[in-house]
Amino acid sequence: MDGYELPRVPASAGALLRDDAGRILILKPTYKSGWTVPGGQIEEDGESPWEGCRREVAEETGLEVAVGRLACVDFLHPKPGRPGGIRFLFDCGVVDAGHRDGLVLQEDEISEARWAATDDAVALLSGPVGRRVARALAAAGTVYLEDGRPVPGVST
Repeated sequence: MDGYELPRVPASAGALLRDDAGRILILKPTYKSGWTVPGGQIEEDGESPWEGCRREVAEETGLEVAVGRLACVDFLHPKPGRPGGIRFLFDCGVVDAGHRDGLVLQEDEISEARWAATDDAVALLSGPVGRRVARALAAAGTVYLEDGRPVPGVST
């Protein structure tokens, strides 16, 4: 079919990183308001969600992520001025003290990093991100959400 173009759905991947006390690493980006978890857009060159998660964590924090578990897939419906898309959240476990102290923030994108207690982190994170993190932490396995909320008829 000449001229047929496959539909594109934007996708991003983030990391849920904790310290020994269970606090979550959250970041304050320079390009939008509020707080988020380490992560970002998946490259359209064929990068996988896991590769994108690892690359973004390294770029934003200097941390090298070696292991992870898919904790959440969240579909965001498009809204005016926002294309929506698919968000992957990987639980990348505990960062040891030596690495926590050596965070190297990506200056042009990240103004601040904080290890926050779960309730504090969820309250500071933007709506869908906070809901995604809260649901992922509460679930025993991988959770599927839409706009950060459970979907009737889809079990987790």
